[in-house]
Amino acid sequence: MSNEQAVPETRGVTVELLATIDLGLEIEGMAGRQLRMRKVTIEPGGVFGPMHSHKDRPGAVYILQGTITDHRNGLATDYGPGVGWPEDRNTTHWLENKGAIAAVEISVDIVRQE
Repeated sequence: MSNEQAVPETRGVTVELLATIDLGLEIEGMAGRQLRMRKVTIEPGGVFGPMHSHKDRPGAVYILQGTITDHRNGLATDYGPGVGWPEDRNTTHWLENKGAIAAVEISVDIVRQE
């Protein structure tokens, strides 16, 4: 499936919040921002969609288990355990697990506090 086709909605995904830090208390000029670390599990056949942007929400991902297919810029790239990737202001993508086992990632990003 390419990015030009319809992107499935999120299904088969669980997100566990592991830690947060109020960056406004730590770094001048970061008021209203939070450093967040989550464990994301995508079950076989699961999708982390729809297409979403990381503009104003930079982060990095590290794969612990399974394989995650990252769809961006018309390309599908598979990432397995021990591999990670950045999600910067130019990242617009969606993820899926086409494998037979759950894929587990650690995601760290900077978000606006809710």
